[in-house]
Amino acid sequence: MLIVRRTLAVMLALWLAAPQVSAQVAATQTQAAIDRALAGRAAAAEADREAIRRVLERSEVKEVAGRMGVDVARIQSSVGVLDAAELAQVAEQARAVDQSLAGGATTIVITTTTIIIALLIIILLVLIAD
Repeated sequence: MLIVRRTLAVMLALWLAAPQVSAQVAATQTQAAIDRALAGRAAAAEADREAIRRVLERSEVKEVAGRMGVDVARIQSSVGVLDAAELAQVAEQARAVDQSLAGGATTIVITTTTIIIALLIIILLVLIAD
């Protein structure tokens, strides 16, 4: 009889503890998924910032900015304060500029110049808004 009681007590304890363990495992998995999503978003934002900085370092972009009287160093320092929507928009334009200038192109096509000007104007507007 003692063995039966102990066995029932152990089984009851395991039965009561099982939902708590399951909930802890689910919470841990959920937190891990959230951490992965946040890390992915941060990596994407940093890649966008790097794309913008890379384009701003190009001599062609500096030349166009100089003709417009825009300080490229000031724009580069403001890249870190762009919000997610602005960052995505500017990074998309920066990648377009980078692709059109890649491959040893020695001239800037009017569409590339337009994109560079638009990129600089967007960044300036963000600076003015802050």
